[in-house]
Amino acid sequence: MRGLRLAAAVLALLTLARPCGALMTRIKDIATISGVSEHKLLGYGLVVGLDGSGDSARAIFTVQSLANMLQRFGVSVGATEIRVKNVAAVMAMADLPPDAAPGAHLDVLLSSLGDAESLQGGTLLATPLQAGDGEVYAIAQGPVSIGGFNISAGRDRVQRNHPVVGRVPGGASVTIPVRSVALEAPRLSLILHNPDYTTACRVADAIEDEVGDGHARAINASMVQVRVPGDVPDIVAFITRVEQLQVQPDAPARVVINERTGTVVMGENVRIAPVAISHGSLTIQVRAQWQVSQPPPFSEGSTAVVPEEQIEVSEGGEAGIVALPPQGSLNELVTALNALGVKPRDLIAIIQALEAAGALEAEVTIQ
Repeated sequence: MRGLRLAAAVLALLTLARPCGALMTRIKDIATISGVSEHKLLGYGLVVGLDGSGDSARAIFTVQSLANMLQRFGVSVGATEIRVKNVAAVMAMADLPPDAAPGAHLDVLLSSLGDAESLQGGTLLATPLQAGDGEVYAIAQGPVSIGGFNISAGRDRVQRNHPVVGRVPGGASVTIPVRSVALEAPRLSLILHNPDYTTACRVADAIEDEVGDGHARAINASMVQVRVPGDVPDIVAFITRVEQLQVQPDAPARVVINERTGTVVMGENVRIAPVAISHGSLTIQVRAQWQVSQPPPFSEGSTAVVPEEQIEVSEGGEAGIVALPPQGSLNELVTALNALGVKPRDLIAIIQALEAAGALEAEVTIQ
């Protein structure tokens, strides 16, 4: 109940803070330019210097990779002859930003492939990172940081965070420059993060008001095409002007429910048809007390511990029936549910009942 009251208070504050009831957002925050995005890099490497927490002999690919690496350095040794526990095979991942220049540094994420217990204290050997086109764009190397630890002594074990996943901050260096071809074209395509026809039209209208008629057009719910004026001397400055324009995004009425955590998120456009709601709570509590059962004297029985269970059923006080007015808003819904004294998990059942009754004018998404 306290959570619902807090939600109502926050909603009221947001309503008072809005200018003219409209939430204006920059185009930069709701859309990106097609072709100007990060590239995913992936590589396979070895982490060495582990304190006996690396892959075992069962991880054949680790032993084979180590033998191949030694072969390149002139050390000939068979994979079956290697017995080390201070090496772990990992997959290295990094995000290559657009227009990255050679020498730029990237953070690298490492994930163990074998049965290593921890990557703590290890060092990543030189690992090529390639994109989907098979081209190597960066080389990663450096000490691994896991942000935790894994300590065991006998049967006792203490672990913090996830020790088989680590990072190499700034450990990758870009080797090939990345050029955004989209910035050289006469047209730019804006891709909305949340596709919506109304939002796409509003973005196109805002750009035309700033640049001129005929320079922007909504292609579909997720794309707005912008024609770059011929007299623009600096394409980067033009994109900056477009990104800073303010629009009012539109979103469908939606209720998102996470039954695992009891979280309910309701959008601003959620409306309730005229309906009456009544809610009551039923509590069932089972208690178990352990009793000692003694056998009769001179019998062959043995002393035993048996549970004695007690079941209590109680029903909370009725909060009555609360009627919602026609076209009830989200604020009125929260006020009514506060009057019923429901908790977040009870709210889930009420929302599902409202949807079944056809009184909830919104899309319900259950995660």
